[in-house]
Amino acid sequence: MIMNNIVAIVGRPNVGKSTFFNRLIQRREAIVDSVSGVTRDRNYGKSEWNGKEFSVIDTGGYIKGSDDIFEGEIRKQVELAIDEADAIVFLVDVEEGITPMDEEVAKLLRKVTKPVLLAVNKVDNAMREKDAIEFYNLGLGEYFTIAGMSGSGTGELLDKLVEVLPELPEIEEEAEALPRFCVVGRPNAGKSSFINALIGEDRYIVTDIAGTTRDAIDTRYNRFGFEFNLVDTAGIRRKAKVKEDLEFYSVMRSIRAIEHSDVCILMIDATRGFESQDQNIFWLAEKNRKGIVILVNKWDLVEKDTMSTKQYEAKIREQIQPFTDVPILFVSALTKQRLLKALETTVHVFESRKQRVPTSKFNDHMLRIIENFPPPAIKGKYVKIKYCMQLPTPVPQFVFFANLPQYVKEPYKRFLENKIRENWDYSGVPIDIYIREK
Repeated sequence: MIMNNIVAIVGRPNVGKSTFFNRLIQRREAIVDSVSGVTRDRNYGKSEWNGKEFSVIDTGGYIKGSDDIFEGEIRKQVELAIDEADAIVFLVDVEEGITPMDEEVAKLLRKVTKPVLLAVNKVDNAMREKDAIEFYNLGLGEYFTIAGMSGSGTGELLDKLVEVLPELPEIEEEAEALPRFCVVGRPNAGKSSFINALIGEDRYIVTDIAGTTRDAIDTRYNRFGFEFNLVDTAGIRRKAKVKEDLEFYSVMRSIRAIEHSDVCILMIDATRGFESQDQNIFWLAEKNRKGIVILVNKWDLVEKDTMSTKQYEAKIREQIQPFTDVPILFVSALTKQRLLKALETTVHVFESRKQRVPTSKFNDHMLRIIENFPPPAIKGKYVKIKYCMQLPTPVPQFVFFANLPQYVKEPYKRFLENKIRENWDYSGVPIDIYIREK
């Protein structure tokens, strides 16, 4: 298993970060089937250039408010990106020239040892090409002129980017064979207490595998009859200068751990509810096609007469639609309530994600359902599905062969997914449905 590099796009508001970001990830999403359902998280995606894959973060999407956001927010984001990313693309705008905020950002970036690429955006004619020269004054060396809208110049920038990305270590075969679980969630949700309660003070550790990142450490556990690797992000060093409530912070901290695991244990604080930050992390795990278990921690602190577990659970499921087939457990890391159950559930999700459905059995079952509930006819054309199977991929993907695949719309795909879930246990596991021409 090879780790992905993380590339952060930084810069002040309105220089075109989102357009540039969309261009990077669409190139990738054009190759892969676009993920069904709504992608809620517009600030994170995967990109590929010259055979090298990397994750991209658009820091701009995490700043709420208008252009007059105090520079402090942007400075915090740049500092965090410097801390967490493997390379940084600093975007500036040729129309406005160098602004005081650009100089601030450049001052931070000049001290960095990581690769920093300066991209001058909105350069779409020769005149502007001349204007771009002033950006040498930022003291960051060479710059690349691009036009995010049309895409011109992005090729040269990406060539350089993949050239300067560091080589990340591969994960050893032996470590890869064990299930990898990561504990993610916003700060103060109780991740550390959960992990400490699991380990127990005596720490039943077989070996410590060198961290795959500077700080997310893989620890191998052998307890309660389970053996697994825990990708622990909870103990990651806290930077005093990063405000705890920065939404970007927990997403940035979770990305590597999520990409690098099989099942994500998302811890939420019962006293705070399922907030937008929790949702962001949930969709990050879903987008990466990882198994998910939601643990509602600190349940012992909630006034039980105000809300029952059923109501609380229903509320969460409403917020994670359409992917609602996810185990939700109410735990307390402090009193160790239901921690073993949480671990059993996580192992179960891991097993479900690996299960293979025999083709003959799958056809027998699904074709009967399709016969009774065929896809709706469009413009008098009838869709016939004659054959289906599970693809030999690491995550559950199913393909249905039809005469007119283009007429099978999203609601019907969701219907097929629900029927698969009714018959095979894929709780906590995202499923992909493809319709292909037979």
